[in-house]
Amino acid sequence: MPAQPARPERSGPETASVMDVPPFKPSLVKAVFRDVTSMHVSRSAAWAAASVTRTVLTEIIEGARRAAAEEARRKLVPRDLLSAIDRNVEVEVGSKWYDHSPTFRGLTGVLYDAEGVIVPSRKRSGSRRPSAVVGAHRFEAGVKKLLRSQGVTAVPAMVRDLDGIASVFLTDLARDAAMVVREGGVKRFGTVTLAMPGEPAPPPLLKDPLLALSTRRGDGRTIGREDILAATTMQLFGGNLRQRALTEARAATQNTSAG
Repeated sequence: MPAQPARPERSGPETASVMDVPPFKPSLVKAVFRDVTSMHVSRSAAWAAASVTRTVLTEIIEGARRAAAEEARRKLVPRDLLSAIDRNVEVEVGSKWYDHSPTFRGLTGVLYDAEGVIVPSRKRSGSRRPSAVVGAHRFEAGVKKLLRSQGVTAVPAMVRDLDGIASVFLTDLARDAAMVVREGGVKRFGTVTLAMPGEPAPPPLLKDPLLALSTRRGDGRTIGREDILAATTMQLFGGNLRQRALTEARAATQNTSAG
Protein backbone atom coordinates (compact mmCIF):
# COMPACT_ATOMS: atom_id res chain seq x y z
CA MET A 1 0.00 0.00 0.00
CA PRO A 2 1.58 3.28 -1.06
CA ALA A 3 2.46 5.72 1.69
CA GLN A 4 0.15 8.69 2.09
CA PRO A 5 1.81 12.10 1.62
CA ALA A 6 2.20 14.04 4.82
CA ARG A 7 -0.24 16.90 5.27
CA PRO A 8 1.32 20.29 5.98
CA GLU A 9 0.62 21.55 9.47
CA ARG A 10 -1.25 24.80 9.95
CA SER A 11 0.22 27.02 12.62
CA GLY A 12 -1.72 30.24 12.29
CA PRO A 13 -3.16 32.51 9.61
CA GLU A 14 -2.47 31.50 6.05
CA THR A 15 0.48 33.29 4.54
CA ALA A 16 -1.12 33.62 1.11
CA SER A 17 -1.74 37.16 -0.02
CA VAL A 18 -5.25 38.55 0.11
CA MET A 19 -4.98 38.71 -3.66
CA ASP A 20 -5.14 34.88 -3.68
CA VAL A 21 -8.53 34.83 -1.96
CA PRO A 22 -11.48 35.70 -4.27
CA PRO A 23 -14.47 35.40 -1.89
CA PHE A 24 -17.00 37.69 -3.58
CA LYS A 25 -17.95 36.53 -7.07
CA PRO A 26 -18.65 39.03 -9.87
CA SER A 27 -22.14 37.51 -10.21
CA LEU A 28 -22.87 38.55 -6.61
CA VAL A 29 -21.50 42.02 -7.27
CA LYS A 30 -23.72 42.43 -10.32
CA ALA A 31 -26.76 41.28 -8.33
CA VAL A 32 -26.09 44.03 -5.77
CA PHE A 33 -25.65 46.61 -8.53
CA ARG A 34 -28.99 45.57 -10.08
CA ASP A 35 -30.66 46.50 -6.77
CA VAL A 36 -29.27 50.02 -7.17
CA THR A 37 -29.12 50.88 -10.88
CA SER A 38 -30.24 49.66 -14.27
CA MET A 39 -26.87 50.59 -15.80
CA HIS A 40 -24.77 47.87 -17.36
CA VAL A 41 -21.82 46.77 -15.18
CA SER A 42 -18.72 45.75 -17.11
CA ARG A 43 -16.81 42.62 -16.17
CA SER A 44 -13.78 44.63 -15.08
CA ALA A 45 -16.02 46.84 -12.92
CA ALA A 46 -17.50 43.78 -11.19
CA TRP A 47 -14.04 42.37 -10.49
CA ALA A 48 -12.84 45.76 -9.20
CA ALA A 49 -15.81 46.14 -6.85
CA ALA A 50 -15.33 42.58 -5.58
CA SER A 51 -11.64 43.29 -4.97
CA VAL A 52 -12.30 46.54 -3.07
CA THR A 53 -14.91 44.85 -0.87
CA ARG A 54 -12.49 42.00 -0.18
CA THR A 55 -9.71 44.42 0.79
CA VAL A 56 -11.94 46.33 3.20
CA LEU A 57 -13.36 43.19 4.85
CA THR A 58 -9.89 41.68 5.16
CA GLU A 59 -8.65 44.78 6.98
CA ILE A 60 -11.60 44.65 9.38
CA ILE A 61 -11.09 40.94 10.08
CA GLU A 62 -7.37 41.43 10.58
CA GLY A 63 -8.04 44.13 13.18
CA ALA A 64 -10.57 41.91 14.95
CA ARG A 65 -8.13 38.97 14.81
CA ARG A 66 -5.46 41.03 16.57
CA ALA A 67 -7.94 42.03 19.27
CA ALA A 68 -8.92 38.38 19.82
CA ALA A 69 -5.26 37.29 19.87
CA GLU A 70 -4.67 39.53 22.87
CA GLU A 71 -7.07 37.23 24.76
CA ALA A 72 -5.56 34.10 23.19
CA ARG A 73 -8.71 33.45 21.15
CA ARG A 74 -9.11 32.35 17.53
CA LYS A 75 -12.89 32.72 17.44
CA LEU A 76 -14.00 36.28 16.85
CA VAL A 77 -16.85 37.87 18.79
CA PRO A 78 -18.65 41.19 18.19
CA ARG A 79 -16.52 43.11 20.70
CA ASP A 80 -13.49 42.30 18.52
CA LEU A 81 -15.22 44.13 15.66
CA LEU A 82 -15.78 47.17 17.86
CA SER A 83 -12.14 47.04 18.91
CA ALA A 84 -10.97 46.89 15.28
CA ILE A 85 -13.02 49.96 14.37
CA ASP A 86 -11.92 51.81 17.50
CA ARG A 87 -8.25 51.22 16.67
CA ASN A 88 -8.48 52.05 12.97
CA VAL A 89 -10.99 54.69 11.89
CA GLU A 90 -10.35 53.81 8.23
CA VAL A 91 -12.39 50.61 8.60
CA GLU A 92 -15.51 52.39 9.85
CA VAL A 93 -17.51 51.59 6.71
CA GLY A 94 -21.00 50.30 5.98
CA SER A 95 -22.38 52.49 8.75
CA LYS A 96 -26.01 52.06 7.64
CA TRP A 97 -25.72 48.54 9.02
CA TYR A 98 -25.02 49.87 12.52
CA ASP A 99 -28.67 50.79 13.10
CA HIS A 100 -29.71 47.17 12.49
CA SER A 101 -27.13 45.39 14.64
CA PRO A 102 -27.16 44.98 18.44
CA THR A 103 -23.36 45.15 18.34
CA PHE A 104 -23.46 48.86 17.54
CA ARG A 105 -26.37 49.98 19.72
CA GLY A 106 -23.98 51.56 22.21
CA LEU A 107 -22.24 53.53 19.46
CA THR A 108 -25.32 54.80 17.64
CA GLY A 109 -27.19 55.62 20.83
CA VAL A 110 -29.90 53.68 22.68
CA LEU A 111 -33.28 55.39 22.60
CA TYR A 112 -35.61 55.43 25.64
CA ASP A 113 -39.29 56.30 25.79
CA ALA A 114 -40.95 58.49 28.43
CA GLU A 115 -41.09 55.56 30.86
CA GLY A 116 -37.38 54.83 30.48
CA VAL A 117 -37.91 51.69 28.39
CA ILE A 118 -35.53 50.99 25.51
CA VAL A 119 -37.14 51.67 22.13
CA PRO A 120 -36.66 48.71 19.73
CA SER A 121 -34.40 49.28 16.75
CA ARG A 122 -35.89 50.45 13.47
CA LYS A 123 -38.04 47.97 11.55
CA ARG A 124 -37.01 46.85 8.09
CA SER A 125 -38.42 48.77 5.18
CA GLY A 126 -41.23 47.23 3.17
CA SER A 127 -39.65 48.26 -0.13
CA ARG A 128 -40.20 45.90 -3.05
CA ARG A 129 -36.55 46.06 -4.01
CA PRO A 130 -34.35 44.25 -1.43
CA SER A 131 -32.13 46.56 0.60
CA ALA A 132 -28.50 45.97 1.51
CA VAL A 133 -29.62 44.88 4.97
CA VAL A 134 -32.14 42.35 3.69
CA GLY A 135 -29.60 40.90 1.26
CA ALA A 136 -26.71 40.71 3.71
CA HIS A 137 -26.88 36.91 3.98
CA ARG A 138 -25.60 36.65 0.40
CA PHE A 139 -22.13 37.50 1.68
CA GLU A 140 -21.87 34.74 4.28
CA ALA A 141 -19.85 32.29 2.17
CA GLY A 142 -17.35 34.98 1.18
CA VAL A 143 -17.01 36.25 4.75
CA LYS A 144 -16.32 32.74 6.04
CA LYS A 145 -13.70 32.27 3.33
CA LEU A 146 -11.95 35.46 4.43
CA LEU A 147 -12.10 34.34 8.06
CA ARG A 148 -10.43 31.05 7.13
CA SER A 149 -7.74 32.94 5.22
CA GLN A 150 -6.90 34.72 8.49
CA GLY A 151 -6.84 31.45 10.44
CA VAL A 152 -9.87 32.32 12.56
CA THR A 153 -13.57 31.57 12.91
CA ALA A 154 -16.37 33.75 14.24
CA VAL A 155 -19.53 33.37 16.27
CA PRO A 156 -22.78 33.71 14.25
CA ALA A 157 -23.39 37.27 15.48
CA MET A 158 -19.95 38.34 14.25
CA VAL A 159 -20.50 36.67 10.86
CA ARG A 160 -23.84 38.46 10.62
CA ASP A 161 -22.18 41.82 11.28
CA LEU A 162 -19.46 41.20 8.69
CA ASP A 163 -22.14 40.13 6.19
CA GLY A 164 -24.07 43.32 6.83
CA ILE A 165 -21.06 45.61 6.60
CA ALA A 166 -19.97 43.99 3.31
CA SER A 167 -23.47 44.27 1.85
CA VAL A 168 -23.97 47.91 2.84
CA PHE A 169 -20.46 48.90 1.73
CA LEU A 170 -20.87 47.33 -1.71
CA THR A 171 -24.34 48.85 -2.10
CA ASP A 172 -22.96 52.30 -1.28
CA LEU A 173 -20.08 51.68 -3.69
CA ALA A 174 -22.62 50.84 -6.42
CA ARG A 175 -24.61 54.02 -5.76
CA ASP A 176 -21.49 56.19 -5.91
CA ALA A 177 -20.27 54.48 -9.10
CA ALA A 178 -23.65 55.10 -10.75
CA MET A 179 -23.46 58.74 -9.66
CA VAL A 180 -19.97 59.06 -11.16
CA VAL A 181 -21.35 57.85 -14.49
CA ARG A 182 -24.36 60.17 -14.37
CA GLU A 183 -22.34 63.25 -13.38
CA GLY A 184 -19.34 62.54 -15.59
CA GLY A 185 -16.87 62.29 -12.73
CA VAL A 186 -16.39 62.85 -9.02
CA LYS A 187 -18.00 66.15 -8.08
CA ARG A 188 -17.30 65.94 -4.35
CA PHE A 189 -13.64 65.03 -4.28
CA GLY A 190 -11.15 65.46 -1.49
CA THR A 191 -8.49 63.84 0.65
CA VAL A 192 -7.85 63.70 4.37
CA THR A 193 -4.32 64.18 5.68
CA LEU A 194 -3.51 63.09 9.23
CA ALA A 195 -0.88 65.08 11.15
CA MET A 196 0.16 65.35 14.79
CA PRO A 197 -0.75 68.58 16.66
CA GLY A 198 2.03 71.14 16.40
CA GLU A 199 3.63 69.48 13.39
CA PRO A 200 3.53 71.09 9.94
CA ALA A 201 1.19 69.43 7.46
CA PRO A 202 2.93 67.45 4.72
CA PRO A 203 3.08 69.09 1.27
CA PRO A 204 0.31 68.18 -1.18
CA LEU A 205 0.93 65.36 -3.61
CA LEU A 206 1.04 67.23 -6.90
CA LYS A 207 1.06 64.01 -8.89
CA ASP A 208 -1.56 62.18 -6.83
CA PRO A 209 -3.01 59.56 -9.22
CA LEU A 210 -6.38 59.79 -7.40
CA LEU A 211 -6.94 63.24 -8.86
CA ALA A 212 -7.14 61.69 -12.31
CA LEU A 213 -10.34 59.93 -11.22
CA SER A 214 -12.22 63.21 -10.80
CA THR A 215 -13.26 63.16 -14.47
CA ARG A 216 -14.44 60.27 -16.64
CA ARG A 217 -14.67 59.27 -20.27
CA GLY A 218 -17.03 56.80 -21.84
CA ASP A 219 -20.73 56.34 -22.37
CA GLY A 220 -23.35 57.17 -19.79
CA ARG A 221 -24.92 53.72 -19.69
CA THR A 222 -22.05 51.51 -18.48
CA ILE A 223 -20.27 51.39 -15.13
CA GLY A 224 -16.62 50.64 -15.83
CA ARG A 225 -13.58 49.88 -13.75
CA GLU A 226 -12.51 53.51 -13.45
CA ASP A 227 -15.96 54.40 -12.12
CA ILE A 228 -15.50 51.82 -9.36
CA LEU A 229 -12.09 53.24 -8.52
CA ALA A 230 -13.56 56.74 -8.38
CA ALA A 231 -16.38 55.51 -6.11
CA THR A 232 -13.75 53.88 -3.89
CA THR A 233 -12.11 57.27 -3.30
CA MET A 234 -15.50 58.52 -2.10
CA GLN A 235 -16.22 55.57 0.21
CA LEU A 236 -12.73 55.36 1.75
CA PHE A 237 -11.70 58.80 2.95
CA GLY A 238 -7.96 58.40 2.61
CA GLY A 239 -4.93 56.66 4.02
CA ASN A 240 -3.36 53.26 3.59
CA LEU A 241 -6.62 51.33 3.21
CA ARG A 242 -7.85 53.41 0.28
CA GLN A 243 -4.52 53.22 -1.52
CA ARG A 244 -4.29 49.47 -0.98
CA ALA A 245 -7.86 48.95 -2.17
CA LEU A 246 -7.15 50.88 -5.36
CA THR A 247 -3.86 49.08 -5.98
CA GLU A 248 -5.35 45.62 -5.47
CA ALA A 249 -8.39 46.43 -7.60
CA ARG A 250 -6.16 47.50 -10.48
CA ALA A 251 -4.10 44.34 -10.12
CA ALA A 252 -7.21 42.16 -9.99
CA THR A 253 -8.50 43.63 -13.26
CA GLN A 254 -5.28 43.74 -15.25
CA ASN A 255 -6.23 40.78 -17.42
CA THR A 256 -10.00 41.23 -17.32
CA SER A 257 -11.84 42.24 -20.45
CA ALA A 258 -14.03 45.31 -20.32
CA GLY A 259 -17.25 43.51 -21.38
